[in-house]
Amino acid sequence: MTERPVIALRVKPGKPTASERARVDRRWRARHLLLAPHRLGFFLAMTVLVAAALWWGLVQLDRVSTALGLPYAVSPSLAHGAVMTFGFIPLFFSGFLFTAGPKWLGVQTLGTRRILAPLLLQALGWLLWLTGAHLHGLTALGGLVLACIGLSWMSVLFWGLIRRSRAEDQVHARTVGVACAVGCLSLAGLGSSLLLGAPSVALACVLTGLWGFVVVVYVSVAHRMIPFFTSSAMPRINAWRPFWVLWMMLAVAAAEVAAVWVELGGPLQGTAGTVWRLARGAFELAAGGVLLWLAVVWGLMHSLKNRLLAMLHIGFVWLGLALALSGVTQWLGWMQGTSVLPLGSLHALTMGCLASLMLAMVTRVSCGHSGRALVADELAWSLFWLLQAATLLRIVAAAQGAFAVWLLLAAALLWAGVMAVWGVRLGNWYGRLRADGRPG
Repeated sequence: MTERPVIALRVKPGKPTASERARVDRRWRARHLLLAPHRLGFFLAMTVLVAAALWWGLVQLDRVSTALGLPYAVSPSLAHGAVMTFGFIPLFFSGFLFTAGPKWLGVQTLGTRRILAPLLLQALGWLLWLTGAHLHGLTALGGLVLACIGLSWMSVLFWGLIRRSRAEDQVHARTVGVACAVGCLSLAGLGSSLLLGAPSVALACVLTGLWGFVVVVYVSVAHRMIPFFTSSAMPRINAWRPFWVLWMMLAVAAAEVAAVWVELGGPLQGTAGTVWRLARGAFELAAGGVLLWLAVVWGLMHSLKNRLLAMLHIGFVWLGLALALSGVTQWLGWMQGTSVLPLGSLHALTMGCLASLMLAMVTRVSCGHSGRALVADELAWSLFWLLQAATLLRIVAAAQGAFAVWLLLAAALLWAGVMAVWGVRLGNWYGRLRADGRPG
């Protein structure tokens, strides 16, 4: 009886364990963002994402009402396209690449402080871009310069991991590295085009960054991770990912980049335009069909039993649907002699595919690295389906009917609501210690 207090004193360590800290310190702290690369990258990405989503909602309100009277120094459509392509997505990339990338390459992880400056430059740059879009063109351009420096710095750091690697399989990492270089050049081209007063070239640079940078990173990661996630959750399904599938997806992205520059001055006219539209439509329909087939082969139907996995697979399905829709619009445009659903396929890609995969992948990584179960709870599942609804509203609005402006407003407000709830929820996780008391 007399030894119990003595034993209690001896087993109590001088320094609290991680689990004890987790139990005691449950408050959100900014310094916790530096505990792991994904915390910092994802938090800054959420900051830019929520700001951009709320801003775009205000722009749409301004279009249907004179109450706000927002001034514009930069075309709101160009400002929107730029921040949606180069703003938050590369920051999400950073959180993933500097967490999973070292494991792919078999090298030591970079300390979070090494990536702090380039990520802060990007986040600050894009917030300045949105502000400058209303105040002054040079302010917006200054934001682009900061963002470009940050993205280039981040890309150099990632290439440093590749150079140090001795891993046999570096295909996915090197593909991502090349895509980052394309992203840097595209962002620099966007800034130069604005400075020279060439808005059509600026838009082409945005679309080049979308297909040559963002989509390439997405399909590279999808090729590596979706079969792996599926086979891990459902052992009966093999992780089938031949490299010809990756080459095919990269070829599609390259073809879309080429199409951007071929049509820089507008749709081709005459016989050349007819041949081009028919050929492009056939190519996109074929590519979309192959990707839809691939989605089934990768376990689409089986994934529906697992919500988090289903989110990934449904997001990938949108890639095939976006290409098929683009192919159909090319043929309809040829038959009717005018553009049909000009932005429908673009938003099927960006909102349907890229945003769905973003929501699924970031949720999965955030759950796993915060000590939570790898499941999509009711809130995450509901947000995912609200995102699908916003995507459909935006595609229908592209038809330019009588209610298009109101459909666009509804889509923008729904998008803003989904991203705000999701961003605040996960942002709250990143500033807190892991629920299971483990480091990271």
